[in-house]
Amino acid sequence: MAIKQGWQGRVYEDFEVGDVYPHPLGRTVTQNDNIWFSLLTMNTNPIHFDSAYSAQTEWGTPLVNSAFTLSLVMGMSVSDISQNAVNLGWDEIRLPNPLYEGDTVYAQSEVLEKRESNSRPHQGLVTIRTTGMNQDGLVVITFKRTILVYKRGYVPQAHRPTPKQ
Repeated sequence: MAIKQGWQGRVYEDFEVGDVYPHPLGRTVTQNDNIWFSLLTMNTNPIHFDSAYSAQTEWGTPLVNSAFTLSLVMGMSVSDISQNAVNLGWDEIRLPNPLYEGDTVYAQSEVLEKRESNSRPHQGLVTIRTTGMNQDGLVVITFKRTILVYKRGYVPQAHRPTPKQ
């Protein structure tokens, strides 16, 4: 039996300015996602978990917590963008349209810049713009993020035990 390697993620050399990665998975946001995330993070704004309150607002329904939106869309990008990297920061986070419970989120990322690290010769810096949209293509979030990504041959190896009988 031949063992086939799964996707290991990109390394610095794989990124080219202008490349766009449509992330493969969409995710429908549930009411539980919104409520649990809001309460776990101690966000007490009732717009995220009180339907009666939300009904009185211009949106008429709960809004998905914007920190959840950021976390979800960033998470969608990890397998394509930062599987072999660490996050250095986010910039220019924008929420041009609301995200609602029941919406399905999709995302894509574009490589904006890359450069070798001055202090870490085995890594480089890559700046990405990620866009999250709902099922109708309406943009719900955009942000830039910079990652410190390993070069080929320097990615730490994950521990993978061999099954024992």
